[in-house]
Amino acid sequence: MARRSEHSQEQIKEMVLVAAETIVVEDGYNALTVRKIAMEIGYTVGSIYMVFANMNDLLTHVKGRTLDELAKQLTDCVPSASVEQHILTLAETYLNFAAQHFNRWRMIFDIQSEEPQPEWYLQKVEQMFAIVEVLFIQLTPGSSQEQSRLAARTLWSGVHGICILSLTAKPQVSDIEASKLSVDLLVQTFIHGWKTLAPLQVNAKPPEK
Repeated sequence: MARRSEHSQEQIKEMVLVAAETIVVEDGYNALTVRKIAMEIGYTVGSIYMVFANMNDLLTHVKGRTLDELAKQLTDCVPSASVEQHILTLAETYLNFAAQHFNRWRMIFDIQSEEPQPEWYLQKVEQMFAIVEVLFIQLTPGSSQEQSRLAARTLWSGVHGICILSLTAKPQVSDIEASKLSVDLLVQTFIHGWKTLAPLQVNAKPPEK
């Protein structure tokens, strides 16, 4: 490892984030402290606070990196022959990511700050939903963007719920396969229902005042 004086602030920042991710993966996010990170990288606690405003800032960056990795896996999914199959593939990819990177994935939702989230982080969250929303727009072209957005987020909330329920008890491989069946059933049923309901919403007359 290079001497302290040979590391730029950007390099120290990267070292901190890598060390933090390693601790989360190996010991869980509850074990994550600035002092432990400092020991891992051979720097003082004060050095870490030179590149991060506070612990919340550090945690937000760690979660942001997880969102980036998840978004990349979702966007790397090869488009399927149908929009329905593509949505199903995205849902299964989300489940697989959650299972393979459970501690980092769970940290995104379990650690919430009382302070407003920075704009750059909110954009990463929106990017996640946008990947699915654009497919729902293709699925029912007659629906409004707001309707497609609501449908996509409703479905993804259900997929996320299955992940939470099935992965919190240290599942075995067989449990993951059962969860995949649940995700598949949810996605297929929801899409079938949405394709039936969406045209009715488009053609529905607004209520009389």
